[in-house]
Amino acid sequence: MQAGLDLEMVRARAEEVSGLLKLLSHPNRLLVVCELADGELPVSAIEARTGVAQPNLSRDLARLRTEGIVSTRRQSKQIFYSLTDPRIIAVMRALCDAFAPAPGAANDSSKEYVS
Repeated sequence: MQAGLDLEMVRARAEEVSGLLKLLSHPNRLLVVCELADGELPVSAIEARTGVAQPNLSRDLARLRTEGIVSTRRQSKQIFYSLTDPRIIAVMRALCDAFAPAPGAANDSSKEYVS
């Protein structure tokens, strides 16, 4: 636990954070949000990069939009998606660093987790 952590503040926001984690617990939505952590992308790029089939991707993007996690911008016939909250970007980058570090990154996450 972090020194100086305000446990009462965490307690007050626990429902909100728990809801976010539940939303991101679906593999497709997690992949989408991971891709968007580096910036805005059109739907076609999200589909290509995640490998999520278009009908499923549409459903998951709609859910993320309804929950306020992503926003959209239309440019001609393309729709671009981006994350709405810098805290989500920070969470996703922390997850990526912990579970999928860049090649050559120095960390101990390559060790298998044993429970």
